[in-house]
Amino acid sequence: MSEESFYGVTLKGKDDTVEWDVLSNDADYPRGQKLIIKQILLGAEAAEGEFNVVEVHTVKDSLKIPIAVLKAGETRAVNPDIEFYDTSVTFKLIQGNGPVYILGQNLKDDVEVVDMDSDEEDEDEAEEEEVPKKKIKLDNNADAKGKNKKK
Repeated sequence: MSEESFYGVTLKGKDDTVEWDVLSNDADYPRGQKLIIKQILLGAEAAEGEFNVVEVHTVKDSLKIPIAVLKAGETRAVNPDIEFYDTSVTFKLIQGNGPVYILGQNLKDDVEVVDMDSDEEDEDEAEEEEVPKKKIKLDNNADAKGKNKKK
C-alpha cells in the first residue's frame, strides 16, 4: 500500500533553496519514497523578460542540473514529470527572482505482508483439483481412440 501526498514549494529569489529530504530511516516506509515533479510555474509577479532557472541537486547521484528555464511573456510553465527515488533533493533558483512554484507528488511505499504458507496451500489444493480432470480427459481420449479402432 502506498501513501500519496501533494508536494509544493516556492522559490522567492535568486539563490533561494528548498530541500526535500527522503525519510530513509522511517520504519513505516521501508520500501522508500519517491518525489514526482509534475509542474514548475512562474509566478504572475515575475519580472517581464527575466529568465528564471531552477536547478536540482540530488544527494544520491551528486547531480546538479537545470530542470526549468522560465521567462515571463514566453514560458510560464513546464511539465517535466521527473522522479527522484530514495534521494534527498535540493531545488535552487540559480537565475532570476521568481517566484517559482514547484508542484508534484510525494509517494511513500510501505511493505505489504504476504503469508507465503497460505499461498502454497492454495496452489497445492488447486493442483490436486486439476489432476483428476486431466486423468478424466485422458481416459475419455483413450475410450474414444478405442472406439475408433473397433470400427
